[in-house]
Amino acid sequence: MSGYEFIETSIDNMTGVIELNRPRQYNSLNRKMVSEILSAMQSFDRDDDVRVILIAGKGKAFSAGADIDEMAEADSMSLELLNQFEDWDRLALIKKPVVGAVHGFVFGGGFELALCCDVLIAARGTEFSFPEVSLGVMPGAGGTQRLTKLVGRAKAIEWLWTGERIPAEELLKYGAINRIVSPELLREEALRFTNRIAKMPPLSLRLIKDSVNKAVDYSLYEGMQYERKNFYLLFSSEDQKEGMNAFIEKRKPNYKGK
Repeated sequence: MSGYEFIETSIDNMTGVIELNRPRQYNSLNRKMVSEILSAMQSFDRDDDVRVILIAGKGKAFSAGADIDEMAEADSMSLELLNQFEDWDRLALIKKPVVGAVHGFVFGGGFELALCCDVLIAARGTEFSFPEVSLGVMPGAGGTQRLTKLVGRAKAIEWLWTGERIPAEELLKYGAINRIVSPELLREEALRFTNRIAKMPPLSLRLIKDSVNKAVDYSLYEGMQYERKNFYLLFSSEDQKEGMNAFIEKRKPNYKGK
């Protein structure tokens, strides 16, 4: 797939791969790059041949954060009129599973992009940070919210106030990433995971993601009611019939996402 300036896209089996491709700038995120990431994710989200989306970065880092040159002279009204974070909000609306494979630096906006992923796999030695405070600003694309929900208020505010670099091992302890792998095996391990998930029934993956996301904000009772409706809904799918019949007939299921 082509047509993008700052990212590269491809399909590996049923995994739609998006690679950040500004290696000389350590994949710093400008507005056009974020727009391209969203466009590619939406395209994969609509593609029936894609079951899972993988985001990675070329070069020595996943992303060193926002493009400061682009923002240095901005003012409040210009950012408001630009609707600076509209594309970021739309990233949260992607229905298919999104897996992040990160390495090197995962700073600022790069950290926020990583936190948009449903599953995060990090290379050993990866460092994360929200350094915005040292520039007189703060995260604005969900960093304060997602990090707090993942690791709790006390640790989140410490990391956001200090801007310190956080080793992947520390985030693993807090459940903010899923696993750490050798740098040379990052892509291989990430694709192994996505290919495993891609074999699962697409509608089940979609509604599980939907229910888990609601659990973050809903009360336990509200979340359980929402989960129940999605559980019932899947019994209207062809994949549910296929999965259960395959189990009874002792054969591999053939899921079609219907």
